[in-house]
Amino acid sequence: MKLIEAILTRNPCYTQGRKLSKVQGLMLHSVGCPQPSAQVFVKNWNSPSHNSSCVHAFIDGNSGDVYQTLPWERRGWHAGGAANNTHIGVEMCEPSCIRYTHGATFICSDLTTARAVARRTYQSAVELFAMLCEKYSLDPLADGVIISHKEGSYRSIASPHADPEHLWTQLGMSYTMDTFRKAVKSKMDEKKLDNTPASWSKESVDWVLQNKLMVGDNRGDLMLRSPLTREQFCVILKNYHDAFHK
Repeated sequence: MKLIEAILTRNPCYTQGRKLSKVQGLMLHSVGCPQPSAQVFVKNWNSPSHNSSCVHAFIDGNSGDVYQTLPWERRGWHAGGAANNTHIGVEMCEPSCIRYTHGATFICSDLTTARAVARRTYQSAVELFAMLCEKYSLDPLADGVIISHKEGSYRSIASPHADPEHLWTQLGMSYTMDTFRKAVKSKMDEKKLDNTPASWSKESVDWVLQNKLMVGDNRGDLMLRSPLTREQFCVILKNYHDAFHK
């Protein structure tokens, strides 16, 4: 994920300077129009005349790059309800090959391309939300922490919208907000793996791994900086014997 700072300094939401008292959660949106370019939104929204909406970030549909458009702790105009006071709002851009016909209903002229765009923005959103959950000590699986605009509407803290689930459903993708929240949790756990050796130990660690003398736990965590128990030492000795004394 590439994070690009593109603060909307001319947008009235930014110039008002209101802050969130505390970041309590993250809200996922999609833009609701066939525009994959985040830069188009950045350009159009960075204006004093754009006084109706402002989000914290856009995710580009062509590259997956994240354009941060508000400081994370600045109050945004993204939910149309009380979630503006509590949640960071992030918009995923949408494929150019869809055309809205009524409300949240659209037709798609190139399903393969559309799915690729949706997959790209989903994956970047997972990385971004994992980063923000780490930054603000948020549990992605806790109730109300990570929600969509649609879920915010059901909770009466956001305006009536169907995004982003409407996009995934109509493109025939298996993504849901539950899969998204679990993916964010997995990404956070993945970052906690202690698998990177220091420069002074890398050659030795590589040799141990190549000879299968040491393996990680069920998550693949080598726990390189954790104390070694006698039990683990016995396993390493046995692996050494099996590898070199056949």
